[in-house]
This record gives sequence, structure tokens and C-alpha cells, in this order.
Amino acid sequence: MTLSPTLTKTISRTLFALPMMVFGALHFMNAQAMSAMAPSFVPGGVIWVYLTGLALLAAAVAILANRFAVWASLLLGILLLSFALTVHLPGVMNPDTMAMSLPNLLKDTALSGAAFAFAGILKS
Repeated sequence: MTLSPTLTKTISRTLFALPMMVFGALHFMNAQAMSAMAPSFVPGGVIWVYLTGLALLAAAVAILANRFAVWASLLLGILLLSFALTVHLPGVMNPDTMAMSLPNLLKDTALSGAAFAFAGILKS
């Protein structure tokens, strides 16, 4: 049995983009709590939580609509990798927060890789 490439691209785009929409919405619903996770060297606090929530929502819409999906996937991959390196990696280095931070580091690293893969797949 062979699956249609169009069907698999549509299903995979949808399964990837919908959680990004939820993550984006959560940034708006829990902005104050999430602002505490922002790196201390980045000024602006809660503004960055709202901006990243907006970026997650915009990327999800672009990927679902298949409009500017390559750019959205590339930028989303960079955003997720920056989360992994600046938010979660320092938490992994702290023995008190390692158990909570490691799954998030791995999740954002994997999702970043998937976003970069989507950029290549959607281009073809």
C-alpha cells in the first residue's frame, strides 16, 4: 500500500501545526507564569511571552494554510531551538530543576528538528 505524498504532507502538517497553536494560546493564557521562565539576561519579561505566543500561532497558521510554510518552518525551528538552549538547557544544568527541564529540552530540540525537516519537505 502506498500513501499519497499530498495526503501525508497534509496530515503531517496538521499534526505538527495544531500543537503549535495550543502552545501559542498557552503563552497568552499563562503569560505571567511563563515570564518567570524567560532568561534573566533578556529584558522585557512578559512582552517576550506574548511575542513568542504570537510567533507560534503565526507559524501554525502558515503551516496549516501552506502559505509561507517553508519560512514559517525555518523560523519556528530557530525559535524552538533558542528555547531549548536559553530556557531549558540552563535548567538541566541545575540539579534542582533538571527533572523538569530535561523533558522540555528534549521536546523543544525534537520539535526544532521537525520544523527544519518540514522546511525541506514542504519546499519539494
